[in-house]
Amino acid sequence: MRKLAWTLTHLLVAATLLTACGDDAPTGKAQKVRLGIFKNVTHAAAYIALEKGYFRQAWGDDVDIEVTAFDNGSDLSIAMATGDIDIGFVGPGPATTFYLKSQNYRVVSGSNNGGAVLVARNGTGINAVKDLVDKTIAIPSKGNTNEISLRMLLQQEGVSLGRGAGSAHLIVRSPSDTLISFRQKEIDATLVPEPWGTQIEKAGLGKMVADWQAIPPNHGDYPTVIMVASDKFIERYRDMVKGAIKANLQGIAFIQDNPDPAYDLINNQLKQYSGKGMDKSLIQASLSRLKLTTDVDVKVMEEMAKVSIDARYIKGIKKEELDLSKFVNLSMLEEVKSGK
Repeated sequence: MRKLAWTLTHLLVAATLLTACGDDAPTGKAQKVRLGIFKNVTHAAAYIALEKGYFRQAWGDDVDIEVTAFDNGSDLSIAMATGDIDIGFVGPGPATTFYLKSQNYRVVSGSNNGGAVLVARNGTGINAVKDLVDKTIAIPSKGNTNEISLRMLLQQEGVSLGRGAGSAHLIVRSPSDTLISFRQKEIDATLVPEPWGTQIEKAGLGKMVADWQAIPPNHGDYPTVIMVASDKFIERYRDMVKGAIKANLQGIAFIQDNPDPAYDLINNQLKQYSGKGMDKSLIQASLSRLKLTTDVDVKVMEEMAKVSIDARYIKGIKKEELDLSKFVNLSMLEEVKSGK
C-alpha cells in the first residue's frame, strides 16, 4: 500500500509538470499560449497581430492560441500574477502594482505610448484642468494607468483630490459606460483611453479639455500598453516570447505602413472581443492620438509608480527605494530587432 501511494504521488507530480505552462513539457515549444488583451483600440498592434496571423506564423499552426479580453488592467495583471495567462498587453500602472506583489512576470516590450484624453461634459463649465474642482471625474479602474495620469495632471495644476468640498472627486466607470454616464449627467469629466473620448465628442456630449500630448507624464509620451510575459513562460519558452515580440513589431509596422486597411482589421477584432464594432472614423481618430512603439522608458514607469505609492496602491516600499530595472527585461526585444 505504501509503495502504491508513493507511485501515485510521483505520477501526480509528473502530471503537474507536464501540464504546467501551456500543457507541455519543457521542450522549447508550448502546446498552448494564453494571451491577454484589452477591448481598446490602444491595443491595435496586438489586434493586427491576431488578425494577420503574426502570432500564428511565429508559433506554428500546432499551437493553440487562447485569447482572453479584459476590461481593465487590474484584472489582467491579477491573471498574470496568478499564472492564468502567459503573455499579456496591459498598462504599466496595474502591471507594476501587481508585479511588486508577485514578482513573477516581466515587461518584454512596449506596444503603445499615450492615447488617453481628458473630456468634459457640455454644460459643466469645465474649460481647463483647474475647473475640475468640485467635479466628478470617471476613471476606468482604481490604480490603472489613466488614474495615475489624472493624479499627475491634477497635481501639476494645483487641484486636490478627495471627497470634500474644494477637491476633485473620483468615480470608477468602464470606458464603454462613460457615454451613458455623460447622457445621464452622472459624471462631469473622464480621463479615458481612446476611442472613448472621441466618441463622446462626436456624440455632442462633451469636448476635449486635454488632448493626449497634454496628459502626463512626459507630455503623453509614456507607456500605456506594454507586453508582459510570465517568468515561467520566459524560462521554458523563450523563443516563443521572442515570437510574440516579433508579432507585436509586425503589427505596429503594418498599421504604420497600411493605415486604411488596418482600421477594418482592428474593427474585426473589436467585434470579436467586445461584441460590437466601431465607426472607422473613431478608430482613425484614436490612432492619431497615440504613438505606436516598442520603446519602454523605465524612468517614466518609476515616476508613475511613485504616484501609486502616494495613493497607497503600492504598499511596503518607499519611493526612494523603488527600482523597476528588474521588472523590465528588453533583452529579447533587442535580439528580435537585431535578427537573432
